[in-house]
Amino acid sequence: MLFSSVTFLFLFLPLTIIIYYLLPQKFRNAVLLVASIIFYAFGEPQFLLLMFATILVNYLGALFIHKFDKYKKILLAITILINVGFLAYFKYVDFLIECFNNIFRTHHSILHIALPLGISFYIFQAISYIVDVYRGEIKPQKSLYKLALYISLFPQLIAGPIIKYHDIADQIENRTESLELFYFGLRRFIVGLARKVLIANSLGLIVDKVIELPIDVITTWESWLGVICYAFQIYNDFGGYADMAVGLCAMFGFVINENFNFPFLSLSYSEFWHRWHISLGTWVKEYIYIPLGGNRCKPLRHYFNLFISFFIIGLWHGATANMVGLGIYNGVLVVLEKLTGWSNRPNNKILVIIHHLYMIPVLGISYFLLRSPDFHYTVKYLPKLIGIGVPEKASYLFQYYFDNIDIFIIFVAFLGSIGIFKNFLKISKKSLAYNICKDVLLVFLLILSISAIAESTYNPFIYFKF
Repeated sequence: MLFSSVTFLFLFLPLTIIIYYLLPQKFRNAVLLVASIIFYAFGEPQFLLLMFATILVNYLGALFIHKFDKYKKILLAITILINVGFLAYFKYVDFLIECFNNIFRTHHSILHIALPLGISFYIFQAISYIVDVYRGEIKPQKSLYKLALYISLFPQLIAGPIIKYHDIADQIENRTESLELFYFGLRRFIVGLARKVLIANSLGLIVDKVIELPIDVITTWESWLGVICYAFQIYNDFGGYADMAVGLCAMFGFVINENFNFPFLSLSYSEFWHRWHISLGTWVKEYIYIPLGGNRCKPLRHYFNLFISFFIIGLWHGATANMVGLGIYNGVLVVLEKLTGWSNRPNNKILVIIHHLYMIPVLGISYFLLRSPDFHYTVKYLPKLIGIGVPEKASYLFQYYFDNIDIFIIFVAFLGSIGIFKNFLKISKKSLAYNICKDVLLVFLLILSISAIAESTYNPFIYFKF
């Protein structure tokens, strides 16, 4: 079930809110758990048992780790291996079979294993819980249904943000809903819905037109058009989902961490990963990079730790040659920036401009690895960005790709990506007239978004496939 679907907007969400607030406080976690199970079962009921197994394994694992201190390392290793085993089987087994066949010229059959929605997110959440119990940072949750709520909470179940248990444990036990928090959540949800439906979906149609062309006829300007539009598309698609997740959580009294901080303002690729998909980056830092030794070791080992951490970030996105390429690209680029000092923020305006120009192709390549249909296509497409292997003229004119409304959407996407609207909110938030105009605008955006949903069949969420 998509947040941007008619079923969710007009049936599931209103009913959940009404039932949640009609019942006393002590029943509200149960309402959210039932709603989360229904939400997940609506799309993939066949994988409910997998989620239940994940919950039970980590519930028992945490209790055993806490009780049998002498064997807690072994128990931790077993629980993590089961979690990783679930993820590896559904996400990476077919890819490993393909790699084995290609390397050794064998013909083992691909299993065609379906990828459960959200597994990359809720498995990482489960691992963070079990590790935090092992470290003694939290006590194990004795209530099975409360742990189940943490792992399956529907606002962030399918595409994050990845929530660490110690950040939300107190809120599961005791949180205070308020009209102010609900109103904040509603506004945030509408903004995210508009970003997804009005901006990301529109730009996605442009990107698809470029990708659907035969690779040999794509020109340099068309290749850049595809890369730039996809950068804005995925930012507003994934960022819009994160807005909706933060908003939905607030509507039920939860306050969760942000997942984005204007990543296009980054001056280095290292900084980009502090601003983009923040919950994934911080998870990898806390549970992989620091346990490996972080920067508290010799330089060579430090660079190795960096490479492995950023390689895993790339590979987390999927089991394809492109994602392996993204992992290597991440690791090598971050290590090179550390070696050269490029990751340090410049204090010279000219250097700032140079860093911004550097980030355009760097991010373009990174994003295209996510979008490209396969590695063979990537190898042919990327050289076109610098004019290699392009025809003398384009097959289509500008008008084929976008009209005046699309140009306006790209302009709005650009302004939003550099924080123009956020700064405006800061300046005007105390003005009564502004607040009235803001609410009118939000209602208008909601109407436009619902109209777009009703009229269009193009409504994917990009990060669902990761």
